[in-house]
Amino acid sequence: MSHETQIILDRVVLVKVDANIYGARKKLKKEDLVLADGSKLPPEDLASLGSKRLLDPDKLTVFNRLKKEAERICLRVGTRFLGGFAVPVESASGITAELERIALDFAAAKTEFIAGYDAAVTDWVVRHPEFASIIEQAVDSVEFVSTRLSFEFLVVSVGLPESLPPADVARLDSKIGSLSEQMFYEISVEANQLIEQSLLGKEQVTRNALRPIRRMRDKLDSLGFLDHRVAPVVSTIDDLLARIPNKGAIEGGILQEILATAMLLSDPDKTRRHGEGLLAAQLPVVDDETEEVIESAESEPPAVLVVPTAPTPVIAESAADNPDFTDLFDGIFDDELEADSSTDEWALEVLLDKSQAKLETGNFADEPNDSANSAEPATVTAGDDEEADDSDQDYWF
Repeated sequence: MSHETQIILDRVVLVKVDANIYGARKKLKKEDLVLADGSKLPPEDLASLGSKRLLDPDKLTVFNRLKKEAERICLRVGTRFLGGFAVPVESASGITAELERIALDFAAAKTEFIAGYDAAVTDWVVRHPEFASIIEQAVDSVEFVSTRLSFEFLVVSVGLPESLPPADVARLDSKIGSLSEQMFYEISVEANQLIEQSLLGKEQVTRNALRPIRRMRDKLDSLGFLDHRVAPVVSTIDDLLARIPNKGAIEGGILQEILATAMLLSDPDKTRRHGEGLLAAQLPVVDDETEEVIESAESEPPAVLVVPTAPTPVIAESAADNPDFTDLFDGIFDDELEADSSTDEWALEVLLDKSQAKLETGNFADEPNDSANSAEPATVTAGDDEEADDSDQDYWF
């Protein structure tokens, strides 16, 4: 395992969120359909019939909203990893507290839904009297529905087993090393949303447009240890935010700078190259006159000691320090956004042990979750062959 991988593992915990939501759907059968004389359904190998709803889907909206909120909380300072979220250790306690609140809200919503379940089904039948029979014959019991509504979360520390084949270590190094790519990709998605929804074609915007910029800035700052090119990008955003007026609408040149910054963040490759360029510009540069003095000193006879006065290093001006944004974002419109995706199951099998993590969907609902009551992550190390949790995650941004 590389030194960089160990540093990352030491600084993050894995947060697994498992929200099971009752679908209130059943497969539509041939006998559920009333066909006109001579009508014929296509064979099953050609087309499927789909599903039928058993009650108003609006009744389940609250559960989907809470699931999305939990994911937003984790993504605010973390990034997706192995079916969960890699979160900085120092942020674990705050995230745990917010997930505990969501768990309580989910439980309260579940109690209310179960209490009104029969009435909701009856109301759905009344709204569709012609299809009452196909609804009633597919309705699930209250007891069954109760088992299909649950919210659990787990916070664990991730570590590599003591002995792994070199090829497996290399694969895990690659997986953990890709965290920065995932982080930049998530930032690009949010930046594109900001551009499309709030900035394009606008002559002025309200201060609400700054919220996504600040969210992206805080996320980059919290995960800066994943990539050395993040720090100068954060400094660029800080410089922009510092020059925005405290009151009134945002317009003119400063609005164009916000748009340019969002365009930069919307392209992961350009964002990385921008950070790398700023780092290179900040390196000390020794001028020709200094080099001549050093060469003169080295050419003197050994009996004569020449100690030239060290000149003050010349620091190249970085774009972040220059109030003129003319060339700060050159070339940010060139490439198309491209997202990378990978399969996490194998890496999760190696990193997390079944007996300690209990990450499979079935275990979340049936067994007590000690870590859900504590901000302190449990440390687990594993190398068995159990399959990773494949709970249905809604990838939103």
